[in-house]
Amino acid sequence: VITPSSETLSDKEWADFQLVLQSAIGNLNNHRLNEGAMMEKDLILRINNILTQQDEVIKLEPLRQQKIREGITRLLEENVGKENYDGNRLEQELIYYIEKIDITEEQVRLKNHCDYFKSLLAEQEEAKGKKLSFILQEIGREINTTGSKAYDASIQKCGVLMKDELEKAKEQVLNVL
Repeated sequence: VITPSSETLSDKEWADFQLVLQSAIGNLNNHRLNEGAMMEKDLILRINNILTQQDEVIKLEPLRQQKIREGITRLLEENVGKENYDGNRLEQELIYYIEKIDITEEQVRLKNHCDYFKSLLAEQEEAKGKKLSFILQEIGREINTTGSKAYDASIQKCGVLMKDELEKAKEQVLNVL
């Protein structure tokens, strides 16, 4: 099955082979550097797109609270009658309800996670794929919680767009691992 061969390269052939090998290794390393730079650029784009959607969520948040207030008031007026409920008690309940669905904390953590992701990406450390993957999981948790607390179609739409960017970033990070 195997026939041993005693052929050896001459010194000239070995020198030529080393040149070709060194050139191939250099080309491979250059390709990896270029590919890494493109991946970094794409990951930054994805995180910036998430932050752009987050800015939109922050703009929509006050409107969401007002819509909730108006919707509950309207329902009470239609079902109970405007004169049959205590306005002060309604305000207390609204404050409690709005605090339960407040997304401020999630938005602060989302921004911090995105900033940390970008700073980690800029570091020169070689083995950072697992850290990046973990941060993306945390970003996903904040996006999901925001969406589930939103009770607002516009904010949920922003959440869907953020999730789309997040999934693209996760695919890229899998190439780093």
